[in-house]
Amino acid sequence: MWNKNSRIANNLPDLADLKVFCLVARKASFSAAAAELGMSAAYVTKRIAVLEGLLGVRLFHRTTRQVRISDEGELVFEWASALLDDVAGLPGRLNARTREPAGPLRVASSIRLGRQHVSHALSLLQRRYPKLDIWLELLDRRVDLIGENFDIDIRVGEPIESNLIAHRIVRSSRVLCASPDYLAARGTPAALADLADHDCLPFRDRDHALGIWRLQGPRGEETVKVGGRLGSNHSDVARTWGLKGHGIVLLSLWDVTEHLRDGSLVRVLPDYEEPADVWAMSSRRTAQSAKVKVCIDFLREQLTGGEHALNVMTP
Repeated sequence: MWNKNSRIANNLPDLADLKVFCLVARKASFSAAAAELGMSAAYVTKRIAVLEGLLGVRLFHRTTRQVRISDEGELVFEWASALLDDVAGLPGRLNARTREPAGPLRVASSIRLGRQHVSHALSLLQRRYPKLDIWLELLDRRVDLIGENFDIDIRVGEPIESNLIAHRIVRSSRVLCASPDYLAARGTPAALADLADHDCLPFRDRDHALGIWRLQGPRGEETVKVGGRLGSNHSDVARTWGLKGHGIVLLSLWDVTEHLRDGSLVRVLPDYEEPADVWAMSSRRTAQSAKVKVCIDFLREQLTGGEHALNVMTP
């Protein structure tokens, strides 16, 4: 890409300008990037203009109402992000060879997974490595790992960001279940399409689409639109309502195994499930640092077989 322009070969972009550019690209706003950097919008505009002049391409399409990255800008953003990650990650790679894991470690996770499992594992991690300063943030949305300065995001569901590194922690799935009282009153669905005639208890958990369930079954992936009189943004609430007989829920197997074993919930349409592995996501910059590698390995150890492991055994 760069060899096509002799100016670039002789005068590489300044790293500071690349940082400004990447922030504008993530924020889709010159003013928002300027505010975060503590600079004037005019200065940010000037640095982008300098970078555009050097590269010989337009990086953004700008109007009075929006900033949209160009096709060429997308290519530059991918390259610049990887370069900045490599530069920023060098100290961590060196420390990984010479030091005990230490310093700040910022971890994000969804609310129930974080509260019930990840928080306990991190408590044990800090005792093992007392020089770590751990911050755990529980969020009901998917985080911008790089933009929000997190080292690790523990999430349920398939990773979609090509610029991040995915580390599988636990294999799992979401399953359909309901209380015996509900099924006695309303009947048991015999086919996926029958869910449209039942009260379902949808919840929005990070990237989990509200009211749309995508399930793997005998015919591959199928989608069904569901609804009911109750819905929430938290799986705890949906599970409680399911236990009280309000409808059918779609929850992670580790979240309902205990109830399936004691009979307070019953599998519905057991040939169908939604893949829901637990992943630790890290950036290229942090993936090789000692504290991130230790944390991911420890979480895998604890969540698969430790005291606070995710119980994903078939009941």
